[in-house]
Amino acid sequence: MRILGIDPGLRTTGFGVVDKEGATLRYVASGTIRTDKQVQGNLPQRLKVLYDGIREVVQRYQPESAAVEIVFVNVNPQATLLLGQARGACLTALVSCDLAVAEYTALQMKQAVAGHGLAKKPQVQEMVKRLLNLPALPGPDAADALGLAITHAHAGHAMAKLAAATDLQRKTSGMYRAGRSR
Repeated sequence: MRILGIDPGLRTTGFGVVDKEGATLRYVASGTIRTDKQVQGNLPQRLKVLYDGIREVVQRYQPESAAVEIVFVNVNPQATLLLGQARGACLTALVSCDLAVAEYTALQMKQAVAGHGLAKKPQVQEMVKRLLNLPALPGPDAADALGLAITHAHAGHAMAKLAAATDLQRKTSGMYRAGRSR
């Protein structure tokens, strides 16, 4: 199974691709999609760069599923809003390619990769390097994306079974309903 991990960000979005063969993980590719060359005030253009970049990665590497980091609430509400929009562009690109998308928090990813949820970026980079037998440390955004792919490789099957057995599905109250209700 080929898994694509996405660490969304408005300036830099990390991606990482791993293959899972039984219990073995194999590195395929990783990198970043950067929007910092776009005009800072041109949010729609930057979101298009992310959308197109994710679709290009999917087309090139043909993953079977994807894992995306869930946005955390930041101290700065404007930064949180921008990050949420970047994440939305990434999610939209993935589902437009008909990929199943799993979502994990940074805490879940750090727990799965480094053994504790408060791991710092250098610790995540080192553990990703070791788990995938890489010759050098991946960049911080690519390492987080690879960490998400690793997390999904290890936990995805169990999470899918848990969701099917329990009430973890999204509620219809959070989905669009036609018309108004009183």
